[in-house]
Amino acid sequence: MAVPKKKTSKSKSRKRRTHYKAKVEKTIKCANCGEQMRPHFACPNCGFYKGKKIISVAE
Repeated sequence: MAVPKKKTSKSKSRKRRTHYKAKVEKTIKCANCGEQMRPHFACPNCGFYKGKKIISVAE
């Protein structure tokens, strides 16, 4: 069985974990209403995707 020869210090393990970051979600402008929306998703404000009405949104 593999056993570590030396204890991994706190700074070493914390340096390794610095790359786990929260990513900012990308947004684009809706071509129909101009609201910010996620790419490749129907607009939550107007319900359009690629110029077509996909979902009905209650206003």
